[in-house]
Amino acid sequence: MTLHLAASETPAACLMWTGIASSTYPPRGLPSFFPQLPMRTLSFFSPTSPAVAQSSTVLRLRLASMKVAVRIVCLAAMLAFGSAVQAADSTAAASLQTYYADLQAYRAELDACRQAHGGARSLPAAPFFLFGMGARTKLLYRDGILFDARTGRELRRWKVKHEIIVPPDYTVAIETEDGGVVSLREDGEAVWLEEGGQRTALEGTKSAVKLPDFAGKKYPRVLRVLHQEMLVNIVEAGPVPNFFVYEKPWYRDGAMVALALKETGNLDLLKPWILGLREPFDRNNKGESEADNLGEALFLVSLVSDKSHPLVAKVLAELPRFEKTAATGKYISGRSDFAEHPVYQTKWLKYGLRALGLPDEYVAGKDSDDRGSYPYLGWACDHFHGTKKSPLSNRDYPLTWEERASGAHYDGLKIISPELVQKRISPPHSWHAAEAFLLLLTE
Repeated sequence: MTLHLAASETPAACLMWTGIASSTYPPRGLPSFFPQLPMRTLSFFSPTSPAVAQSSTVLRLRLASMKVAVRIVCLAAMLAFGSAVQAADSTAAASLQTYYADLQAYRAELDACRQAHGGARSLPAAPFFLFGMGARTKLLYRDGILFDARTGRELRRWKVKHEIIVPPDYTVAIETEDGGVVSLREDGEAVWLEEGGQRTALEGTKSAVKLPDFAGKKYPRVLRVLHQEMLVNIVEAGPVPNFFVYEKPWYRDGAMVALALKETGNLDLLKPWILGLREPFDRNNKGESEADNLGEALFLVSLVSDKSHPLVAKVLAELPRFEKTAATGKYISGRSDFAEHPVYQTKWLKYGLRALGLPDEYVAGKDSDDRGSYPYLGWACDHFHGTKKSPLSNRDYPLTWEERASGAHYDGLKIISPELVQKRISPPHSWHAAEAFLLLLTE
């Protein structure tokens, strides 16, 4: 004789019996308080015997008791499981709440900064965050995946229930679908992954970077983000405008970044690049000898060396071919970004000569407010003229960008967003970040 409890009679989380063929039951795995019914009660009686009828009644009663017990056990198990899930969710939510509060504080400060300056410029909605300031491996977090930002190789992947990116804390916090909490965070030592109670420095990221908190400044959180947008664009070759779209440093971008990093004690990150400079021009714009490079090269050398550096003599030898004389005095003029900008070029030259203690006989002309379509020029004009007309992006991160630049290779941004490639926009941008940083640092 074989008895069955149908699947509809047992909770889904519990076992289903397929018979009672052993000498006693319950089957292995069910609680010990189930009724114990010796099998001889079933096997020693004739089907037509009054004892069999009595035994059948007893069996039905005991089976009914067992059904109730099974349901109670399974209900308790399901309630316990639900409580555990709810507790895990509550723990994860509580952990993320701290990050959310930090993000809200940053957004409030960022909005105030935008309102005080030039508002916000809309950028494509492509949430991401970059890690790897200074000489560290460049990492990209996007949509639950951590990539090597320069090779595109996937390093880690999570099933994300919620994520919070907190740019001024250099942090991405993730609540996973199974209720866990993962964080990626960069500090002055390394980029750290915290997961499952373990904290690990990610490969290639352990090197020192100085990260001030800018306490006492009007916009400390915004300054931290702008600082990061410069530092993350330092690669082996030197400081590039945006490492996704440029392979080589540009002297004018690098000089502005150097001005900013001098303020934060991070010039050592640029020292190998500067000491290795040997050419008066970077020739990044279709091989042109751009006149502003002369002063920028001198200034860069002054930060880590002196007038004995071999590049200095080469720069001085190039000056005569750019010199012109007006009633007001001597100045230099040539092409920069395919047009003549004598005031800009001469002022850089004067700045570089004075930084090295060299004679300066040049006179710059009248300054202009030439913003064009480049956001870094707008911030530079604001800083010089005391105006506030220049925007930051409408995103939490990045705050800076460049668009439609002649020397940029925008296909490198497809790992972030095809829309950035299509619109030829490269965020973040180190020159833009430097100009905004230097202005806000004065407030």
